[in-house]
Amino acid sequence: MSSMRILIVEDDTEAAGFLAKALREAGHVADRAPDGLEGYALARDVAYDILIVDRMLPKMDGLTMIGALREQGLQTPVLILSALGQVDDRVKGLRAGGDDYLTKPYAFSELLARVEVLARRNKGAANGESTVLHVGSLELDRLGHKLTRDGKEILLQPREYRLLEYLMQHAGQVVTRTMLLENVWDYHFDPQTNVIDVHISRLRSKIDKDYDVQMLHTVRGAGYMIRDGAR
Repeated sequence: MSSMRILIVEDDTEAAGFLAKALREAGHVADRAPDGLEGYALARDVAYDILIVDRMLPKMDGLTMIGALREQGLQTPVLILSALGQVDDRVKGLRAGGDDYLTKPYAFSELLARVEVLARRNKGAANGESTVLHVGSLELDRLGHKLTRDGKEILLQPREYRLLEYLMQHAGQVVTRTMLLENVWDYHFDPQTNVIDVHISRLRSKIDKDYDVQMLHTVRGAGYMIRDGAR
């Protein structure tokens, strides 16, 4: 399993620290949020592979946070952690938008296995099940390799297509230059290279030039984001 970026939303500082350390030792990147509001903000702004969310959180409880993210269209897989282990509790968690439910106390080996399953499942869905991506008036038909905005077809070069596809898969989230180099160009090289800037500029001229509402944004010091400008 390749390295993943994981967000842990947990108000128990000791438990969150232990989990973050264990995930990092397993080769992953682990960020932490101490409450539901901060977790919601991070999940919206950063392209995570997996969210691990405690059910009982201050400021915004875990189920409310997950439901709010799902209402925004965010489909990042969520593993719910909770001391509440009855069948009804698990059902409520899954119906709120969780993808899996693990009862405390848990063995880290089981948590890691569940995270890996969710990641594989999500990768499979991204590679095959979702054939049309929508962001505002943009529609990308992944089977026909056809892009339209407001019903008007926009022609893309192969690299522009892959770049836009990746951005649309992470709509509403900041995508870093490193993420683009690794996932669009498929190799590592100097993140200061201007190859990304050149392709972003070309892509922006095609999808935004003739429209009042701009959808492709540069987030200074962080990366890029595509979002529905009407929001």
